[in-house]
Amino acid sequence: MRRRLADGVLLASLRADAPPGVRVRTDAELDQSLADALRHHDPAEDLYVFGYGSLMWNPAIDAVHMSVARVQGWHRRFCLRMIFGRGTVAEPGAMLALDRGGACHGLLFRIEAAKVLPEARLLWRREMLAGSYEARWIRACTDAAPVRALTFVASRHHERYIGAQPIEHVVRLIRTGQGPLGTSRAYFESMLQTLEGLRIRDLGMERLRRAILLADRDAP
Repeated sequence: MRRRLADGVLLASLRADAPPGVRVRTDAELDQSLADALRHHDPAEDLYVFGYGSLMWNPAIDAVHMSVARVQGWHRRFCLRMIFGRGTVAEPGAMLALDRGGACHGLLFRIEAAKVLPEARLLWRREMLAGSYEARWIRACTDAAPVRALTFVASRHHERYIGAQPIEHVVRLIRTGQGPLGTSRAYFESMLQTLEGLRIRDLGMERLRRAILLADRDAP
């Protein structure tokens, strides 16, 4: 994925075949959004990035260190409807984001100061294309000390935010969503495996897993 992000293949592909109703940000808009976020970061310091979803098993960024960290006031949630990547308009899927409330354990990546700009550009090409995420500075706690970190949270005002939907709706999207990058179910299973490998217990994910298994059992 890193090479496809760096050479712009993923970006060009999405722009060339954007689903109806999806507006992909221009290069200028991405650069401005990144500049706005990094305005609050000292360029002489390393950058910390908090990952809670696919960044945990496929970061595609050059980090000098990573460790388990916890953030308060945000929780991991399948709260975005996906109609590209791992879903289509005909077979939409569900995607993770950080949503307000609770707490979340994830991975904290440290990017050395000299590489912050190029690595952050890769992150922006991956996470900030369609407006469903907002870049946010948060406080992440590790065994060593709390640090200020950048992460990506759900935009509750975005049309693809589904946080108010019942769990059965999310289960259906995860079970049936598929697109050019694979299925929502595979994404969900990768998240479970990563959490288990790190011995992180996520009650929301466990609840969702039980609901999906129940739907599998009851499916004709």
